Amino acid sequence: MVDVLSRIPVDALRVFETAARLLSFTRAAEALGMSQAAVSWRIRDLEQRLDRALFVRGVRQVSLTPEGERL
Repeated sequence: MVDVLSRIPVDALRVFETAARLLSFTRAAEALGMSQAAVSWRIRDLEQRLDRALFVRGVRQVSLTPEGERL
């Protein structure tokens, strides 16, 4: 996983960390000054690069999967 992480853009990790801390893509978008769609896209791209789901998506909030917690 370390090799894969070295190819992940730093801004994608920043988006992940913010969404994980706030447990909301909407609040992460507000905190980062970007659209909610952009946050969702970055998270989806990160999950595809890692070939792992990092979040369980709910109606109003998200929670981390075990893989997301490890990251």
